[in-house]
Amino acid sequence: MGIKGLQSFVQNSCSNVCSTVNLRTLAARHKSSNPESSPTIVVDAMGCLRTWYTPNDWVHGGQWKEYLCSLQTFISAFQAAGIRLVFIFDGVIEKTKREEWVKRRLRDNNEISKIFDFIKANGQQPGRNMFFIPSGISTFTKSALKSLGQEVILSHVEGDYEVAAYGLQHQCLGILGEDSDYLIFNTVPYFSVSKLCLASLETIMYLRENLCRELSLRLSDLPLLACLLGNDVIPEKMVACFQRKCMASYPLRNSDQNRRAQVIRAVAAFISNLQHSQHGLSQVECMLPHWFDKTLLQKGIALYILPQQNSPWLSELPQGNAERNIIESVVCPYKDIVQTALSKRCKGEMAGVCKILLTGETDCSNTLEDEHDSEIMGQALIYRPVRQHVYAILLGNGNASPDTCPVVKEWYVYPGNRLLQPDIVQAVPLSIAGGAPSIRNLWMANSPDIQSERFYAYFACFQIENFTDELKALEPCLAAVCCLLIYIAVQVVSVSQKDVEAFLAQVLCLPGKSAGQLKSLQLLQVESRAVHLAFLFLRGINTVLLVNSACGSPFNKMDLMPWNTFDGKLFHQKYLQCHGGSSLEEILEGNDKQRPGNYMAFCPPSVDLRESAQVHEPLILLFKKLMKIVCDVCATKNRILQDTKRRLGRSFAGHQQQARFSHQNQHRPYHGRNQRHHFPRHDHPFEGERPETEFHTGQWAEERQERWDDDSYAYDRSHPGQASRRRGHRGKGSQYLKRWPR
Repeated sequence: MGIKGLQSFVQNSCSNVCSTVNLRTLAARHKSSNPESSPTIVVDAMGCLRTWYTPNDWVHGGQWKEYLCSLQTFISAFQAAGIRLVFIFDGVIEKTKREEWVKRRLRDNNEISKIFDFIKANGQQPGRNMFFIPSGISTFTKSALKSLGQEVILSHVEGDYEVAAYGLQHQCLGILGEDSDYLIFNTVPYFSVSKLCLASLETIMYLRENLCRELSLRLSDLPLLACLLGNDVIPEKMVACFQRKCMASYPLRNSDQNRRAQVIRAVAAFISNLQHSQHGLSQVECMLPHWFDKTLLQKGIALYILPQQNSPWLSELPQGNAERNIIESVVCPYKDIVQTALSKRCKGEMAGVCKILLTGETDCSNTLEDEHDSEIMGQALIYRPVRQHVYAILLGNGNASPDTCPVVKEWYVYPGNRLLQPDIVQAVPLSIAGGAPSIRNLWMANSPDIQSERFYAYFACFQIENFTDELKALEPCLAAVCCLLIYIAVQVVSVSQKDVEAFLAQVLCLPGKSAGQLKSLQLLQVESRAVHLAFLFLRGINTVLLVNSACGSPFNKMDLMPWNTFDGKLFHQKYLQCHGGSSLEEILEGNDKQRPGNYMAFCPPSVDLRESAQVHEPLILLFKKLMKIVCDVCATKNRILQDTKRRLGRSFAGHQQQARFSHQNQHRPYHGRNQRHHFPRHDHPFEGERPETEFHTGQWAEERQERWDDDSYAYDRSHPGQASRRRGHRGKGSQYLKRWPR
């Protein structure tokens, strides 16, 4: 939700509404007057994601170790002040909001195109004004916060409603977020996260009572004001004519304010002259177009009325408002499974799985993907075959016939999909000899061999169950990464051996680098194709998490998180090195280097993990071992990875020195098969020692007021629909492998 221009109006035209406060001082006062309760701030997590993502680098796929440290720094500042935090994430998109969600998803198309146009023209990351938050960040943030000991709640209704209700019910110190709807709810104080200085815990508190005095309104009038200004329930264009009438009837004496400020004051003046009862709405309806659905006004007002509250504008709340968290329908036939999923969902876990079980729907916006890259199909379509197996596990019996398999409605953004309606996607049963295990067995069985069955089902979703033993023998995160890379390599025929090398090199080097070391990495250029591949892999991590949940969690979820499996800048460096002709020793940063055996992801940036971690086999040997596994499995799918290097720098004009395009045949075989690898030995211009820089923990001030919803889509940033593409080219419809050759 959100009211266009209201927060800017308050900040720029109503100085008495904005008050600078110190949260540490407010907490001390609370402790003094309420010694038995801890001062608590309820955090609108979706509205804070942009502020939490402090790394300067974002276009490469996300700097996840840096982000983890950023969250830890944020939490520590409040813990030092004795303030308890409760984080609430959006868990649903209500049906009344779907149309607006679609519009926002489609509007982002131009922004993403501009990002790739900039990269291709300049070979650099765009400025912060084009910032696009890394995909999947809400999913990853929930897990990160829980691992840091924080309470995480997934909302059953619109997120801002649940935040406002929680704050009021639990008498919280206030709400921390960045959404003008918190100016409308009659709830606890609203603090700005974008104006928060983390060092001092000073921020801006918005005073609703002062806003009412400024506009000559009552607190109970604010929901009506929000509706007549336009929000997610009543689009602004539906009340534009009404607003013009108000401006004509209530002209401002001071015309120095911008038009939006004038509209807000004129509409407020109109409301202040209404009869303060439900009959007053009839006066409003007289000024609205004849085609306007009058019930929308009542529904819009009701959305701001919290439990145990009433509105003078409504004779009664619309039916169901008091019990908005009741699930309307349950698709999954197994009540015990649904109950288990719901209990986990309340704690911020298994959100995607629960949505499928309860509603038979799923949604996901797009990531950074280049719609003009004809070699890579839409990411949502690439991973659809995996999701189809997940649907069969969750909603079917695992081995039903195609005619009886259930279907799921997918609201997924991909090239050519205008989101006019959901895609109806049929579940595809797993092809496992003897039949696939049921969801009840995968989730609830305690037999000695059930863990093996879970792993087998997991790899079967990616159609490589015949290699379960080989993959299980690897470290968990390496097994998951190899599985994902095999799937990508088979589905996307343009993925080369060099691309796979880059992904493997970064996951092997990642544990040995602290957040500070990753922050200091310098890249002389940005390649648009590497960006595209990075976000394809990141979308794959989200898919991996979904499969893991559906199969009863054979992997520890934390082993799959990006701070253990992926770093955008590190991957970009390895991509440039692999395609630029660097030797394997250079790519792996030393011939005698060994891989740390633990992940220590929460260490301060100054700690060098290489000095304190246990060690396993040398990286070069492990690298060759993993490449052999990937190549062997791909070969069984009739997919031979080509040892092709991309010419670097050709996608942009400028003064960048282009890396040499080597055709040297210096082979180092991984194994006796026809898969061979080139390691030309010459210095690479993008390699070298990087200076260590201090990790930034400075002021948390970001002017942009944007909200981000679950599974990487954003409430105030739309994600685009894009042109459909067949494998290898664009065109009508799309084609993808429904099942790999066996």
